[in-house]
Amino acid sequence: MNAWWSWVLTAVGVTGLHFAGRRRALGWAIGLGAQVLWIAYALATKQYGFLVSAGAYGWVYARNFRDWTKRDHDAEVSDAAP
Repeated sequence: MNAWWSWVLTAVGVTGLHFAGRRRALGWAIGLGAQVLWIAYALATKQYGFLVSAGAYGWVYARNFRDWTKRDHDAEVSDAAP
């Protein structure tokens, strides 16, 4: 397997964590999208344990994205109220 996989997975993962650390819902969306790459990696390398990992991480990223997006929306509505 080409070494570029590890660089791509690392770059995407760190980017997602960066935005999540900056309190941006975008970070969780990037992390969720990264799971597609992990699934491709798992299938390409026949390391099927990564499928379980991608499912678990994907669930956490999706839940956090939903919660953070809802929180941001609720804050916008609260700020707009008289």
